[in-house]
Amino acid sequence: MDQSTSTAEQLPEFSPAQPGGAWYDRPADTAVLEPDVEVGPADTTPEPESDWERRFDAGLDPAVGDQGPPGAQEGATGDPGATAPGEQELASLESRLRPPALPEGLGINPAVLEDILLRQIVVDVRNTTTAVAAKLHVTANLVDVAVQAMRDRNLVEYQGMDGRSYVVSPTEAGRAHAAQRSSECRYMGPVPVSLGLYHDVVRAQHPSLHLDREILTEAFADLVIADDLLDELGPAIHGDGAMFLYGPPGTGKSSVAERIVRAHSDYVLIPHAIEVEGQIVAVFDPTLHTPIPQQPPGLDPRWVACERPAVIAGGELHAGMLDLAFEPDSGVYLAPLQLKANNGIFVIDDFGRQSASPEELLNRWIVPLDRGIDYLTLMGRKFEVPFDLKVVLSTNMQPAKLGDDAFFRRIHSKVFVGACADAEFDEILRRVTEAKGIRVEPGAADHLRDFARTQGDGELRAYLPGTVCKLASSIASYLGTEPVLTADMVDRVMSLYFTRDF
Repeated sequence: MDQSTSTAEQLPEFSPAQPGGAWYDRPADTAVLEPDVEVGPADTTPEPESDWERRFDAGLDPAVGDQGPPGAQEGATGDPGATAPGEQELASLESRLRPPALPEGLGINPAVLEDILLRQIVVDVRNTTTAVAAKLHVTANLVDVAVQAMRDRNLVEYQGMDGRSYVVSPTEAGRAHAAQRSSECRYMGPVPVSLGLYHDVVRAQHPSLHLDREILTEAFADLVIADDLLDELGPAIHGDGAMFLYGPPGTGKSSVAERIVRAHSDYVLIPHAIEVEGQIVAVFDPTLHTPIPQQPPGLDPRWVACERPAVIAGGELHAGMLDLAFEPDSGVYLAPLQLKANNGIFVIDDFGRQSASPEELLNRWIVPLDRGIDYLTLMGRKFEVPFDLKVVLSTNMQPAKLGDDAFFRRIHSKVFVGACADAEFDEILRRVTEAKGIRVEPGAADHLRDFARTQGDGELRAYLPGTVCKLASSIASYLGTEPVLTADMVDRVMSLYFTRDF
């Protein structure tokens, strides 16, 4: 089902959870022993010189070898169906997506690295540089270089060695400096990536889709959808710009919108955080982003390989959720929803019922949808971020109440999701009753359809079988009987579900 596959050569595996791997070990001959450092008995057993050591001794970046870009070959993720995005585009970024061996390779403000590193050392009190590197998602060599510079300024001190790693602790001056800097930001965690690199990676991960009815049928296999609706959804998903799903309540618009992201089977790279003018913007959100089971070998662990995101917001959405949110407890800015949805989809459910008007929401995205860039405000200044996502607007309101002709000309794809045909309605009922273990007596389905048309919604809507089965199960449980859907049970359920005039 993959529409944007790529292949690449495999790098030596890097895992921040497993110190001692090829990217973590600083060779013994690179240690600069200080006079005041206590060192245990030396191990004189000769070790074969690794490619890491040869590159280090030659003055080259040990994290950049002759391998291809991180992770994109089959089996690299542990999931044969998950493939890397943008082969050619990401190939041009290959060296920038490997773990940097030196602080300069991070591409961020050096003060940001120092603040995060010193803050972690102060909190740990006494720890090895390898352990600190794992917490910051960087290489041990990079931490060694940064710690040496901080030691020269009397911010930290060495307290011996543990294997090949220095044991480091903060000095009083270091504690004071960390406390002063923590008054502005108390962030601890993965070192952020640069805004420029984030721009480039998002552009490289723009989806390249090839859709047909077979692919969409598989993507929506757990729903009952008519072929003519699939044939409208396909071009709308494939095309650029926003997508508008509309129709009566209960016809399955939200279920369809949530599954649009299944048209993609590749993974994308999402940073834990990005650095913007010395400030940290948290991007990775474990409640919205789903990491693939096994991360690509050789990938800079400041990035997380994830399924393409599907961010869903409903009536609770307001304008403030579309800009940076300052977190006073940590001094970190939280990325807005559309930034977290980059390279995926952003569903606005119940469109028209938000506190912001439909015109305000759409006007907010006229430029981003047209140009692929968005503007966020940080400390009174605007900066540019990529906007590469499919915006899906779903509503049960009449389109005329949401905007005028000019409003809808800006949305090219408009898909009506209406009532079910008899066969589709019966198939939904069959699936739900099987899943819930409810026996259906002959004539019950016919009676349910007739009731829905004459006394219910006036048509067959996809939500009704599930609702009927839930209430039928509750009634049977209350009566202490086996759950069976009969004509009498349908009448009782409908009497309980629909309101009456009085």
